Amino acid sequence: MATANTEEEKSKSEQQKNHGGGGGFTRWAVLAVIFRLILIYFPGNLNLSSRPEVSTPLTSIRRLAEGYWLKQSSMSPYAGSMYHGSPLLLSVLGPLTVKRTILTYSVANAELKGSLVTFYADLISGILIRATGWKLQMTYRKSLKSLNLLNKSTDSGGLSSGDIAALVYLWNPFTIVACVGLSTSPVENLFTILTLYGAATGIAPLAAFGWVMATHLSLYPAILIIPVILLLGYGPDAPPSKLFRSKENGKVGDDTSSQDIIFSWGRVLHLLVWTSMWSVYVLVLCSISVKQHSSLQEMFQRTYGFILTVEDLSPNIGVLWYFFAEVFDFFRDFFLIVFHSNILFMILPLAIRLKHRPCFLAFVYIAISSMLKSYPSVGDPALYLGLLGLFLDELADMQFSFFLFCGYVGVSLLSPVMHNLWIWRGTGNANFYYATAMAYACFQIVLVVESVSSMLNHDRKLMKLSASKLQK
Repeated sequence: MATANTEEEKSKSEQQKNHGGGGGFTRWAVLAVIFRLILIYFPGNLNLSSRPEVSTPLTSIRRLAEGYWLKQSSMSPYAGSMYHGSPLLLSVLGPLTVKRTILTYSVANAELKGSLVTFYADLISGILIRATGWKLQMTYRKSLKSLNLLNKSTDSGGLSSGDIAALVYLWNPFTIVACVGLSTSPVENLFTILTLYGAATGIAPLAAFGWVMATHLSLYPAILIIPVILLLGYGPDAPPSKLFRSKENGKVGDDTSSQDIIFSWGRVLHLLVWTSMWSVYVLVLCSISVKQHSSLQEMFQRTYGFILTVEDLSPNIGVLWYFFAEVFDFFRDFFLIVFHSNILFMILPLAIRLKHRPCFLAFVYIAISSMLKSYPSVGDPALYLGLLGLFLDELADMQFSFFLFCGYVGVSLLSPVMHNLWIWRGTGNANFYYATAMAYACFQIVLVVESVSSMLNHDRKLMKLSASKLQK
C-alpha cells in the first residue's frame, strides 16, 4: 500500500511539473482564439478563399456551396465539375452556406458560419494535440525511468512538448489562413488528430471513427492505419525494444532476448471491428444522402477517382498540376501510377524501422502524403508542423532547422507574388509559380529526411547511454 501511494504521489507530481507552464499556455491559446475571431469578424479585403494555396477543388467551401445549390435544385451535387467532396460534409456544412435576409440586411452566412466551423475545428484540434502530447510524454518518461535513462534536468517547469505542439498548431500562419480562408482542411485535420489521440490513449472506437472519417473526407489518411495499429498494439512512442531486452540480458545489442515486448492483438481486433462498423455506417449515410439524385458509384468516381486521376489542373502548391499539364496523354496513366506508388513504396520500410515510434511514424506519413498528394493546400503543412512539436525533446539536435524555417517563410511570401505576376500582371509565366512549388517540395523532403535521421540518432544516443551504464 505504501509503495502504491508513493507511486501515485510521484505521478501527481510529474503531472504538476508537466502542467507547470499551464498559465503560459492558456494565455497564448486565448490570444490565438481572439486573433482568429478578429480575422473572422473583421476580414477586410483579405479574400483568402480565392487563393490557390488555401482553397483547392477538394477543400473550397465556395465549391461546397455550389454543390449544395445543385442538390437543393433537385440535381446531383456532382453535376458539372465544381464539387468533389463528401456528401456528409455537404449535408452538414451546406445549410450554413445559404444567404438569408434579416429585415433589410442581407447576411452572407457562408463566410461567417463557415469560418466559425473551421474555428471550432482548430480549437478542438489544439486541445487534442495537447492531450496527445501529454500522453506521449508521460509514457516516454516512464520508459526512460525504467531504463534508468531519465535526465532530471529535463523535468523543468516550462511548457511541455504537448503545450508547444498545440501552440505551434494554433499560431501557425498556415493554420490561421486555412481557418479564415473558407477551407475545409481544418475539419479534415481534426479527424486525423482525433485518430492519433484515440490510438495514443487506447480508445479503439474513437481511433476507428477518426480514421474512417478522415479517410472518407480525404483519401490519403488511409495509410495511417499502420501507425494506429502500432499505437494500439505496442502503445505510444518508446525507446527501441532492444534497450529493454538488453537490460534483461545484461548486455546491449544482444538480440537473443528472453521475451519481447508484447503486442496487444486484442486492441487491434477491437479496432478492426469498430472500423468495419463505422465504415458501414458512413456508407449507409452516404447512400441515403445521394440516393435521390445520385449514387454511391458516382460519389466514389467524383471524390476518390477525382483525387487519383488528377483531373483538375488548376495551379496549387503541389508538383502534379504542372507536370500533368505538360505530359503527353499517352504517358499520363503511367505517371499517375508512379506518383501514387511513391507514397505506397515508403510505407513498409518506414513502418519496420520506426515501429517503436508509431506517433512519429504517423507524422512522417502525413508529411510524405502532403508532399505528393494531388491537391495540397496550406492546411497540410499546418497539420504535420503541429505534430512535429510533439517530438521537441527527441528532435532537439535536428540539423538545418533555421534553414527550413527560412525556406518555409520564403516560399510562403514568394508564392502569392509569383502567382500575381503570372495571372494578374502578365509579366511572368507558369514557371515562376511552379518554381516556388518545387522549392516547397524540396524543403518538405529535407524536413522529412532530417527529422527521421535525427530521431534515429536520438535512439542511438540512448543505446550508448544504456551501454555505458550497464558497463559500470
